Amino acid sequence: NKPFRATKVVKKVKNGRAESYLLGLLLNCVHFLCIITSINIMDALHRHRSLYKGTTPPWKETYRKRCVDRLKNSRSRLLEKYRQMGQSEHCSSTGSGLIQEVMEEEWNMLQSANRGLPSLWSKNGIGEMYSVMKDYDELAFFEEIQQELVFQEFSIIEEYEKSLQFEEQYLNSVVDGIEEERQIICPVCRVNNLTVNSHFTSCPCGLYINTMHRSVTPEVLQSLLESRVMEHSEECLHNPVFSMASNTDCSPNLMISCKACDYLSIVL
Repeated sequence: NKPFRATKVVKKVKNGRAESYLLGLLLNCVHFLCIITSINIMDALHRHRSLYKGTTPPWKETYRKRCVDRLKNSRSRLLEKYRQMGQSEHCSSTGSGLIQEVMEEEWNMLQSANRGLPSLWSKNGIGEMYSVMKDYDELAFFEEIQQELVFQEFSIIEEYEKSLQFEEQYLNSVVDGIEEERQIICPVCRVNNLTVNSHFTSCPCGLYINTMHRSVTPEVLQSLLESRVMEHSEECLHNPVFSMASNTDCSPNLMISCKACDYLSIVL
């Protein structure tokens, strides 16, 4: 491994052959360096694009799931916005402002854990956001997430509307029953009128509750039914059911329950 000396090469060749030999050697070295550089660049580019192309990167599914879960957990805030804005103003292709808020907050949390992701909603990151989206088709991904959240939002509101309809229908039936000979529709069968007196509350469907010494009147029972239905609807979109629960110590109780949210309460 003796050091390379150009003078020795020159002595071995004649006239212009020394210059040609050195030039060829130089070109071979340059070609070799170009090959190595090209391989390194392609490898780096492949690793970079693998974050966005081909199989879905883990951060995408993580971000999507976090956004959906956060929106579901923000149900109370969503319904509050819905009640404040009104149905006509709320119904739009992009949903409420809560969706933008959810996407922004979840992205910031994900970006703080992965510095390789741009700060899309920061003041200095907007340009970077559009650059990344344009090059790697991320715009379609974010639009897809937004549409999924809009769908989830409308599903929550639809269930809420159904719950309101159920509540309204039942309360109307209770009011109508009271106005007509002061009767209350049985919440269990929703067909017959309840018999309510100072001794018991009963229905032909089999409902029977001993109300001795409890001062239960149709007005009191109506108030109890209304309060339980409204209490449940504030936290859950699904329709509750009424049933009788046996009690070993005394007469059975009238219960209201919901399998969707595990709500359970004694009405009477």
